[in-house]
Amino acid sequence: MTVLDNFLKPQATALSLRQKRMEILGSNIANAATPNFKARDIDFGAEYKQALGTGGALATTHVQHASLGTAAVGNDALYRMPLSPSLDGNTVELHVEQVQFAENATRYEMSLQFLADRMSGLRKALRGE
Repeated sequence: MTVLDNFLKPQATALSLRQKRMEILGSNIANAATPNFKARDIDFGAEYKQALGTGGALATTHVQHASLGTAAVGNDALYRMPLSPSLDGNTVELHVEQVQFAENATRYEMSLQFLADRMSGLRKALRGE
């Protein structure tokens, strides 16, 4: 089963991260008028590398080295720095969040299509086409 996991993992990971980012951006948009709400986002590239194990992980070369473990996908939400801070302490800039949300939604659909293409190719290979 690890061959199949390795075959589908990049697209499945991207899809999961895009979904998590969409939730965070949606929360930012929903709280655009909430005083002292701090806009958050994730660094997709860093999270993707970490989830696939290609990020700059520390090597444990000795049995007594402590392992840092692996964080859950999308749990490293960062706070967004506002371009023009508001007086009520809210850092959500609606136009920025809407653009980020639309871009992420497009990339989510692209990830879905890539996953569907991988599955289609796998079906064709299993049928011998």
